[in-house]
Amino acid sequence: MRRISPVLLLVLALAGAAVGFLVDHALTTAGRATFTPSIVLPIFLVLLAAAVLALAWPIRRSTRTAARARVDPFRAVRIAMLARASSLVGAVITGFGIGLGAYLLSRPIAPPLGSIIATALAALVLTVAAVIAESFCLLPGDGPPDPDGQNGPRLEDDDDDSRAAADPGH
Repeated sequence: MRRISPVLLLVLALAGAAVGFLVDHALTTAGRATFTPSIVLPIFLVLLAAAVLALAWPIRRSTRTAARARVDPFRAVRIAMLARASSLVGAVITGFGIGLGAYLLSRPIAPPLGSIIATALAALVLTVAAVIAESFCLLPGDGPPDPDGQNGPRLEDDDDDSRAAADPGH
């Protein structure tokens, strides 16, 4: 398993921005009020970011200390997948909030942007926290380079059995 790609996060944010812009445009064209997220959404996103970091911290502590404790690999993978999903959702919501704000700023009347800016910033916090939490679930890469050319840290679920089976010298 590899780290989440920053390019993927950027593409999702751009897609979210396009959807946010088009949703507000469609609502305005239909004569309805523009979409304004509830103030509860940014609060929820920040709490989710804190929860993801809190769940990943024990794994980081046990893999980075001198006395390495045994980490349940299934738990580490679940937390890594939660972090990955949170980063994807955070990127989409960040883009969506930016798209909403961009549409409202293109209108002649100055709109209230408070909850939209708060949502975009909270989603950005979630994305950053999730990427950090995913890195907490990586094993330290302080060994010789892998024989198959993969350098750097590995996620907790990467196993060495597949490499040993592929290497006839063992």
